[in-house]
Amino acid sequence: MSAHIAEADSSSDNIIIGRDGERSHSPDSQSSPLIPVGQAVQIVTVDPETREFVLDEEALESILLSEQRKDRPVSVVSIAGDFRKGKSFLLNFLLRYMSSKGYENGDEWLMGDKDIPLKGFSWRGGSERDTTGILMWSEPFIVPLEKTTPNGHKETAVLLMDTQGAFDSEYTVKDSATVFALSTMTSSVQVFNVLHNLQEDNLQVLQTFTEYGRLALEETDETPFQNLVFLIRDWSFAYEHDYGLEGGNKLLEKKLIVNEKQPQQLQRVRKHIRSCFESIKCFLMPHPGKIVATNPKFDGRIADIDEDFLQHLQAFVPLLLSPRDLVIKKISGSAVTGRQLLEYFKVYINVFKGEAMPEPKSMLEATAEANNRAAVAMARDFYTTRMEEACGGNKPYIHPKQLERQHADLLVAALDLFEKTPKMGGREYSETYLSELRTCIQDTWAHFEAQNNSKNVFSLLGAPAVLLVWSLICFIIGRIFEFVGIMIVSNLFMSFGTFSLCFTIAYMFCR
Repeated sequence: MSAHIAEADSSSDNIIIGRDGERSHSPDSQSSPLIPVGQAVQIVTVDPETREFVLDEEALESILLSEQRKDRPVSVVSIAGDFRKGKSFLLNFLLRYMSSKGYENGDEWLMGDKDIPLKGFSWRGGSERDTTGILMWSEPFIVPLEKTTPNGHKETAVLLMDTQGAFDSEYTVKDSATVFALSTMTSSVQVFNVLHNLQEDNLQVLQTFTEYGRLALEETDETPFQNLVFLIRDWSFAYEHDYGLEGGNKLLEKKLIVNEKQPQQLQRVRKHIRSCFESIKCFLMPHPGKIVATNPKFDGRIADIDEDFLQHLQAFVPLLLSPRDLVIKKISGSAVTGRQLLEYFKVYINVFKGEAMPEPKSMLEATAEANNRAAVAMARDFYTTRMEEACGGNKPYIHPKQLERQHADLLVAALDLFEKTPKMGGREYSETYLSELRTCIQDTWAHFEAQNNSKNVFSLLGAPAVLLVWSLICFIIGRIFEFVGIMIVSNLFMSFGTFSLCFTIAYMFCR
C-alpha cells in the first residue's frame, strides 16, 4: 500500500456510544453490512505532561467485559509499523470482512457494493500522524471455531487493534518500542506493516522492539509471542517473488537465513526474531493504484482501487480472520478470555511505567554510545599506563610537585586523545563522555598520589622518626669527633643528640 495513503479521516459516524453505555445507530449503519457497527475506542493514551502511556481501564472494560467477550477466548489481531504507511486503512478492510461475515459470504464482503466509502478506524492520506496510542474496535465479533478448545469453547471473540506508527518527530524510540511491545504481548497475531521491501533495518527495529517486550514479560524458556506476519506493501519485484503468501514466504526465508559467512550481528538478529515467535509468515501486496496514491479526495471506495490489489486483499484478510486460520490468544499455553486479557493489559502497562525497564536505543545512539565509551577506555588506559611508568608500585618516591606536573601533562594528553578519536553522535553527545573521562582520571590520579605518598618514609613515620634519625646522626658525629680528639665539638653533638632523644621521648609520651 502506498505511503501516501496512510491513516485517513474517515471516523466511524455510524454509531454513537454515550457515557451511560447506550448506543444509537445512524441510518448509514443500517443500510449496508459493509459499514461496520461500533467505533474505534482509545484504550491506551499518551499523557501530554509526563509522556507516559496510560491505560483507559474504563474504556477497555467496556469492550472486554461485555457479555459476548468476558468469558470467551479471544483472538487479537493487531497491526504495527512505521507511521503513515497505511495501517489503519488496511485494518478497515479487516473490519469490513468481520462486519459482513466474509467467512460465510465469500467475496461479497469486498465486492458487494463498490461505491461505499471505507468506514471504521480513523484514517486519512497525507504526511501527518493520525493514530496515537492504541485503539480497539468496540463491537464484538463472535466467530465459530473449526475445533472446540480444550475448555469446551466453540467460539472466539475477535478483537481488532490499531497502534500508533513508529518513528515520527513527536515520539521517542522508547515510545515506539513500548507501543509495539504492548501490542505484540497482547495480540495473538501481530501484523508488521512494511513498505516496498523487507530490509535489514526493518529486522533490526523488530529485534529492538521484540527484545523490549521480551524483557517486560520476564519469560524464561517459553516462546514469548505467538504469530508474526510481515506485510510488505507496494511490492515492486513480482518478477522475483510472486504476490501473496507463497512468494512472501520465499522472500522471508531468504531474508532470515543464517549462515556462517554472515557477520555475528546479522546472525544474532535473525536468531532472535525466530526465537521470539511461534510462527512467522510474509505476504506480498501490490500497489493499490494511482487514484489511491494521488487523489486527496479518495475515501476508500473499492471502485477506485486496482483489481490486482483487491484480488490479493481477498487472500490476505481471510488468512488472518477465517475460522480455519484464527489464532486464539494464549499466555503460558492457556487460552485467554476477555476478562483475563483486561488484567494482562493492567499488568503490562505498569511494567512499562516502572524503572526496571531499560531505555531502548536507536541504532545510531547505540553505536555512538559504544564508540564514545571505547574512546573513554582508550584515553583512560593511556593515562594509567604512563602514570604506572612514572610512579607505579615498583618505582621510587617522587616529589609531589614533580608528580603533579606529570599528572597535568598526561591529563591534557589523554583528553586530546579522546577528542581526536573519531566518534559518532557529534560533539554535544561526546561532552557527557568527556566529563566521564575527567572523573575517571581524577579518581585514578588520587590512587597514584596516595601510592606515591606511601613511599615517603618520613611522611609515613612523621616527626618522631625525624627526631630519632637526627639524634642518631648527632651521636655518630659526636663519636667521630671524640675519636679524633676534638672533645668540644664531640660534646656539642652528643648534647644535641641527647636533647633530641629526650625531646622525642617527651613528645611521644605527651601524644
